[in-house]
Amino acid sequence: QVQLVESGGRLVQAGGSLRLSCAASGGTINNYDMGWFRQAPGKEREFVAAVNWSGGSTKYADSVKGRFTISRDNAKNTVYLQMNSLKPEDTAVYYCAASYRPLSYYSGEYDYWGQGTQVTVSS
Repeated sequence: QVQLVESGGRLVQAGGSLRLSCAASGGTINNYDMGWFRQAPGKEREFVAAVNWSGGSTKYADSVKGRFTISRDNAKNTVYLQMNSLKPEDTAVYYCAASYRPLSYYSGEYDYWGQGTQVTVSS
């Protein structure tokens, strides 16, 4: 069973950039497609991005397309989310997750989750 720990979240001004990391332990992420989700206060958890097991295919929510980039380093057992041109509406807790299913948009199809990291974007 893989354990996931997110890091890198903090307070940033609108227009700024952040890179989130998701480090895995207790197993290899090579067997999983990986995703990032986020949840803002009072809202449901929503899909942000996903990357397949090799890193060769990705998917993005329309709201982040062109601004966010998901990547992975299987040798380091780590997944990243590079976030540029941040907006106040990007404020949320960001979660990393692992799935056996290919590039899923649906949180219910992810098997393992991290505890989340807070990203706050000020205007």
